[in-house]
Amino acid sequence: MNYDSIERRARRSERIRKGFTYFCLTLWALMVLFPFYWMLLSSVKSYSAYNSEYVPRFFTLQPTLQNYVDAFTAVPLAKYFLNTLIFTLATTAVMLVVITLAAFAFARLDFHGKDLVFTFFLALMMIPNELVVITNFVTITDWGLRNTFLGLILPSVTSVFYIYLLKENFAQIPDELYYAAKVDGTSDLKYLLRVLLPICRPTMVTITILKVIECWNSYVWPRLITDDANYFLVSNGIQEIRENGFGRENIPAMMAAVVVISVPLIVLFLLFHKKIMAGVSRGGTKG
Repeated sequence: MNYDSIERRARRSERIRKGFTYFCLTLWALMVLFPFYWMLLSSVKSYSAYNSEYVPRFFTLQPTLQNYVDAFTAVPLAKYFLNTLIFTLATTAVMLVVITLAAFAFARLDFHGKDLVFTFFLALMMIPNELVVITNFVTITDWGLRNTFLGLILPSVTSVFYIYLLKENFAQIPDELYYAAKVDGTSDLKYLLRVLLPICRPTMVTITILKVIECWNSYVWPRLITDDANYFLVSNGIQEIRENGFGRENIPAMMAAVVVISVPLIVLFLLFHKKIMAGVSRGGTKG
């Protein structure tokens, strides 16, 4: 067997391997994207056409935008958008301040019992969020904060996982920078703002975007803590369309609302997906 034959076999094997890989990736992409296609398709089908399909059709020859009009007229969806925007921006801003200061304290400051406290924080990650919902509900109710933005925001202003992620990023910065800054008379706060945060910007962007997505998609807590329509979020709006706007069978109107609500998150991810990947990869890199 000569060298050319071996090389041809190697190239053929490489093409087969790549072809199989692309096939699997294409199949996986179709599986992931199909729900979005079905959501968009259902949102442009008329109510009568959707309910007359005993066998679901994967296309429509008579698309309509009436469902989008209905989604905004049946309930004050625009107001729910504004409430969600306020809730998302306020929660994310407060959380960034809290986790940044906490991560800096664990990464750079020396105080008695630091390792024990951080271990306790990590142990909290093993407690499912569902277990603390009732406790949060009782606390917020006792404080008289039901049906307020403060009651919506307070339980979400910190995250043990984000503190851990940011602390690990801060710990990767050489100690010599910190000591040099202290020799120059730089305060801890100024060192945090002018040195650590610019260096860890990809991680900060990642945390910000993930928190925005989390707040935007909040469902259980807003449904539990608010029964006043003035404080409803978009998740409440979808449920209201389902229950009060058209009844439980008007799926096209619900899908139209879901499409409108999903667009900001999709655009946000497309704009910052590279920074998200950079932040996640940095969080898993040592040195």
